[in-house]
Amino acid sequence: MNAAAVMIRDATAADVPRIAALIAMGDASLPMSAAEAEAEGGLPVYAEAFARIAAAPDNHLFIAVAADRIVGTYQLTVLPGIAERGRTRGKIESVHVDPALRSTGIGAAMMRHAIATARDKGIGLVELSSNKSRSDAHRFYERLGFARSHEGFKMALD
Repeated sequence: MNAAAVMIRDATAADVPRIAALIAMGDASLPMSAAEAEAEGGLPVYAEAFARIAAAPDNHLFIAVAADRIVGTYQLTVLPGIAERGRTRGKIESVHVDPALRSTGIGAAMMRHAIATARDKGIGLVELSSNKSRSDAHRFYERLGFARSHEGFKMALD
């Protein structure tokens, strides 16, 4: 796939089932087939989550489209803060590319878009996290200039 043929745009509610399916296919902790992921993407919880994202002005969900098909997605959240003299951060999350199209330039195009969008929004630093088992993704982010600077922690509350 030619990365130049990829268009990145804001996601819409109609895009949500495919976005959720891409995320499900890329979930390292719960591998799913494409058919299982497509079924997962149709669950109402994803439309509800999108509504919350769309209603929050500091949250932005994007999709990468090639040949009229959604082939990637990522979310950018603007995080104002006090640290580093009030530097605004951008959290890049849920970066997923169709598994059949990885290593074709789609992820790099999305990250260029994320960084340009962050700059346009006055963000001074972008950060992301990646599942520890995704060593290929870690090499990809490092090639783009991201540094492994912190150890991440999480706690499920539900």
